[in-house]
Amino acid sequence: MAKRSIAEQYVDLIARAGVRRMYGVVGDSLNPVVDAVRRHDAVEWVQVRHEEVAAFAAGAEAQLTGRLAACAGSCGPGNLHLINGLYDAHRSMAPVLALAAHIPSGEIGTGYFQETHPDRLFAECSHYSELISSPRQMPRVVQTAIQHAVGRRGVSLVALSGDTAAEDSPDSAPELAMPLDLPAIRPSDTEIARLRELVDSAERVMVFCGRGVAGAHAEVMAFAEKVKAPVGHALRGKEHIQYDNPYDVGMSGLLGYGAAYEAMHECDLLLLLGTDFPYTDFLPRHVRTVQVDVQPERLGRRTQLDLAVWGDVRETLRCLTPAVREKSSRRFLDRMLERHAHALKGAVNAYTHNVDKHTPIHPEYVASVLDEEAADDAVFTVDTGMCCVWAARYLTPNGRRRILGSFVHGSMANALPQAIGAQFLDRGRQVVSLSGDGGFSMLMGDFLTLVQYGLPVKVVVFNNSSLGMVDLEMMVDGLPPYGTTYPHSDYAAIATAAGARGIRVEKPGEVREALREAFAHEGPALVDVVTDPAALAVPPKITADQISGFALSASRTVLAGGVGRMAHLAWANLRNIPRP
Repeated sequence: MAKRSIAEQYVDLIARAGVRRMYGVVGDSLNPVVDAVRRHDAVEWVQVRHEEVAAFAAGAEAQLTGRLAACAGSCGPGNLHLINGLYDAHRSMAPVLALAAHIPSGEIGTGYFQETHPDRLFAECSHYSELISSPRQMPRVVQTAIQHAVGRRGVSLVALSGDTAAEDSPDSAPELAMPLDLPAIRPSDTEIARLRELVDSAERVMVFCGRGVAGAHAEVMAFAEKVKAPVGHALRGKEHIQYDNPYDVGMSGLLGYGAAYEAMHECDLLLLLGTDFPYTDFLPRHVRTVQVDVQPERLGRRTQLDLAVWGDVRETLRCLTPAVREKSSRRFLDRMLERHAHALKGAVNAYTHNVDKHTPIHPEYVASVLDEEAADDAVFTVDTGMCCVWAARYLTPNGRRRILGSFVHGSMANALPQAIGAQFLDRGRQVVSLSGDGGFSMLMGDFLTLVQYGLPVKVVVFNNSSLGMVDLEMMVDGLPPYGTTYPHSDYAAIATAAGARGIRVEKPGEVREALREAFAHEGPALVDVVTDPAALAVPPKITADQISGFALSASRTVLAGGVGRMAHLAWANLRNIPRP
């Protein structure tokens, strides 16, 4: 019986862990592993143009499925290119296993060609980062790496020299257990009792939700109904809690809108559910505050707490809601719903008046039409910068749509790579990349990956020939924008030359038809929309500290702009308020 190599054993292990693709760029130190993938029935090698794209794509796949995803880079510069995408995956709690191929094992420590020390370099963006220097470490190191990535929700990295990968695996290598399903974490009865006492003693309860409420929509709604609590959200909580929510008071933070800020500051008990909301100046300082999170290290690191609860949001509320007394007064809730609706009333038409005549096109209008035309189960990937504004204000969640971005790490150029990972999961599902021209051009080479694999991703480029968010930061800081503009580029022509469908839009009346044409196209398509670089208005009271570098002060509304269908949802909720 022929022996398996270390590379073959590695591929077998990741296949057992549910990995179906490995994203990367081939290279000599990686060749034994790539060849093992070639000969394996369950794992596909996805050839990208840049390893950063490989890491972003794997991270997107892991975020959408909750399952382990994989990427790889060859020795030295190859695996170093992974690091930005791995930082994003790690900070997004995406279970990703990265393979960093290494120089010949006998040369490590000699300053050899392309030598780095990946097990050290990636330590900050991983839960586990180890070098396999001997076949006798297999399979335990790889299985331990998988367990760290899956169990702790983040990145694990294995460094492996090409010559070691080609060696035979040990005959007596044990096959260790590999648990892949996460347990539910329930708080203790003591913590539930303390939380119940706080809720029962409060007159005005407010709930603020982050990404950790995923899968707990029904539980949050039941709790809000029982205690008559307005429900706000951070950007990463939007897709999980805003839909079918009659208690919605909008979003707080830099891109915030509506009455979330007021509700947080006027309640007498604030429940932070599954959120690591980093902008502390938006959080109240003199309100009793409880935080519920499955990651105990996050409890209390943003604001002082009256109670820290370690547990899943869903499990916590399943225990809490039946135990609390139902509140009879809706006064606080109704007041916040009314304030929310009125706050949005004047914003709904911002930058959409006379849109059929305004050129360059208002980007808000493009986002609004995109929201209307996209599929009900679309996956949106969103570039950092102004595209985050449009996504926060205009993309309407419904429980089936997904919205991915570099919302914690804040990297440029994430949208196209994440769209690649999302589309590989399901070629029949609509995937739309909201790309700024700055972000798109940074990793534009991997548009060719869409063409190579026939991935039907639809890329909508908001082409204002500038770094719009940086422009804004400079202006607020009292500086003239400098180094933020790009030469005028026709990205539709580039897409066409690459073999995809390219559509150029310069008039607002062409936006809807262009999007419909792109969505109907069977393969990859790019809609290049020339947008107004001056579309974002800045309130006169904003200070430099409130936006520069996203170091925020206590302003409740930092950016002006429309809010799309959010205003309609607010008014629908307002109509549902019981009247005497």
